[in-house]
Amino acid sequence: MSGVDGLRIYQFQIRIEQRLLSLAVASYPMKLLISNDDGIFALGVRTLANTLAEAGHNVTVVCPDRERSATGHGLTLHEPIRAEVIDNIFHPKVTAWSCSGTPSDCVKLALWALMDSAPDLVLSGINHGSNLGTDVLYSGTVSAAMEGLIGGIPSIAFSLATYTSKEFQVAASFAKTLLNQLSEQPLPKTTLLNVNVPPVKVSDIAGIAITRQGVRRYIENFEKRVDPRGKIYYWLAGEVIEDIEQPDHIHLPQDIPTDVQAIRDNYISITPLQYNLTDTARVYHLQQLKLGQDEGCSP
Repeated sequence: MSGVDGLRIYQFQIRIEQRLLSLAVASYPMKLLISNDDGIFALGVRTLANTLAEAGHNVTVVCPDRERSATGHGLTLHEPIRAEVIDNIFHPKVTAWSCSGTPSDCVKLALWALMDSAPDLVLSGINHGSNLGTDVLYSGTVSAAMEGLIGGIPSIAFSLATYTSKEFQVAASFAKTLLNQLSEQPLPKTTLLNVNVPPVKVSDIAGIAITRQGVRRYIENFEKRVDPRGKIYYWLAGEVIEDIEQPDHIHLPQDIPTDVQAIRDNYISITPLQYNLTDTARVYHLQQLKLGQDEGCSP
């Protein structure tokens, strides 16, 4: 990262911190698509959608009809996708759809079939539970936002970093504040922000940290059971190993905290993500190896 990039990140962080407690109505209404992986009836998405609708934004919600956590970026290809309008759950100004597909299906269907024009932003969440480190590779919440990015729409995934508390309003209010700023300073179309909010009162939030993706691995545990018919099945569980540093060959600025560390210290974590998974350092290394160019290896 260059010094200029670091300065821009610092300035962006300061601007957000100055507006953290601002609850003003949006400078101008934005057209928003909101999805999630917890399902259409989840409290997190209702809190987010209603808060933004009350702020004056034009909100469309398209969510799975049931819990779809940890489905990653899966798509429904071998059966029809059904969608129906849902009434009396959200703010009266919110248009809401329930979809039989995955979170990525929901966003794809909304962008190409349900909405009359493209939204200004795709939002996902508020997820009940964090999406930190390598968890983003499994997350339906992040994948829904990623689908928006693939569709050329800047996107933001929001998660409340707890599985116990259901106090989503702090995260929703921060989303409102963030969107108020972005209505004046729009994100580039190639931007995805992964936002994790600590489960504490506003007064206990330490600030906002622009972070890099950490590493979260698990000690996997498959619990073996037998059903009433004598058939063996397994339940996946595991113990998380948090904040393992990336290998040395991944050149990341060490003065920028990981998302895991930021949440641990009660900071709101904002991590820019991308769908290009190319390991650029390995590309140059493999070019030097000249793989497949030795005698007898050519096709």
